[in-house]
Amino acid sequence: MLWPDDLGWPEVIGAFAILDGTGLLDPDGRFRVEAVREVIGSRLPQVPRFRQLLYTPRWGLGRPLWVDARFFDLTEHVRVRPFAAPPDEVRLLRTVEYVRALPLSRSRPLWEMWFLPGLADDRVAMFIKVHHTIADGPAGVTLLGTFLDLSADAPTTPARPWTPVPMPSSRNLFEDNLRRRVQAAEGTLSQLRRPATTLHQARERWPAVRENYLKGRAPRTSFNIPIGQHRRLAVIRSSLDAAKQIAHHHDAKLNDVLMSATAGGLRELLRSRGELVEDLVLRAFVPVSLHQEEPGKARGNQGGLMFVPLPIGEPDPIRRLRLIAEASARQKKYVVGAPEGILGRNRVLQRVMTRGLARQRWANVYVANIFGHPMPLYLAGARITEIFPVVPLIGNFTLAVAALSYAEQLNITVVADANACPDVDVFAQGVRDSLQALSSSQHLLA
Repeated sequence: MLWPDDLGWPEVIGAFAILDGTGLLDPDGRFRVEAVREVIGSRLPQVPRFRQLLYTPRWGLGRPLWVDARFFDLTEHVRVRPFAAPPDEVRLLRTVEYVRALPLSRSRPLWEMWFLPGLADDRVAMFIKVHHTIADGPAGVTLLGTFLDLSADAPTTPARPWTPVPMPSSRNLFEDNLRRRVQAAEGTLSQLRRPATTLHQARERWPAVRENYLKGRAPRTSFNIPIGQHRRLAVIRSSLDAAKQIAHHHDAKLNDVLMSATAGGLRELLRSRGELVEDLVLRAFVPVSLHQEEPGKARGNQGGLMFVPLPIGEPDPIRRLRLIAEASARQKKYVVGAPEGILGRNRVLQRVMTRGLARQRWANVYVANIFGHPMPLYLAGARITEIFPVVPLIGNFTLAVAALSYAEQLNITVVADANACPDVDVFAQGVRDSLQALSSSQHLLA
């Protein structure tokens, strides 16, 4: 997850939310940032990574590791950027993209929380960005929930004094690295001593590897080209209950509804560009959570993946949904670890694979569905009315779709490369139209 940063594809995940800012503004309309920092600071002990640095030792001392920052200044992480007029959604999305693109310095903990006051009706936008090394989607939801409450009047406890743990010495790192290498060598020898067991394990994993990485290739499209550094965002608001009803009526899953709507959006995007869609089947990269923790307790990164065919050439949204549901159910049997996990800890192979993502043919589009909190949440007494996820783009994935359920909402964010997909609004409207068509068909069936 660090190699893409070096190639100009920062692995940063995030979310932006809209808050009822009535209680967060002083009588002069200024944002009360100190009150928010007090709440954030009081919860930091529950998120140790937020006061740690990602430290890369010199050669021979092992892999990158987390160490406590010698100094920590909350004002460098909880920041304010007021809106300039007009405070509309177009400017909001441009401002979110602006703060998203600001690099996270390795000299500080790898997160920032931005507050963007100035929206109409005393609303305040918030954007939190976190490096992917800290959390994946489910863990990111848990992480954000650390700072939120179930009621507006939840008490705030004073922040406890914090003393950083000293960084391990070079000798400690050398001994630890040597111990790890010895253990790895012993593991390899153990596998060689038990060839039958090793062969059996390889045979068990082989069908998933073959199905995902070796069976078929993603078609070439106009939106699968090496990405730049700039993004465009679009948002789609929908009802979680309506999406669940669509899934129920068609014996599908919520994720299938999202992928079917994505397929509809891709169909409209390609048609608007004058490209042929008849009989076209694209491939979606779909992350799969492998977290075993209780709901709301996910930590770190525990993810697998599968590739799901999207029948773009099918014009009937109901038929398209059913085809995707069938394919998705089949592909769930072949969930596999991410490519970097398959390559183990070989840095050379990882770096080669990362560079190769600019020309990958595994998938055409990234589609993620993240489950959020079912009840309204509050930050420093302010109700969060909406939350939208923001995912990174890497390689030649110039389009990514992420959905987050929250308080009966299913909010979808489209992240697109600004140069490859200047027409992202065409895609977003196609997604909306597909959801509307599925909803209408459900009422007709009822």
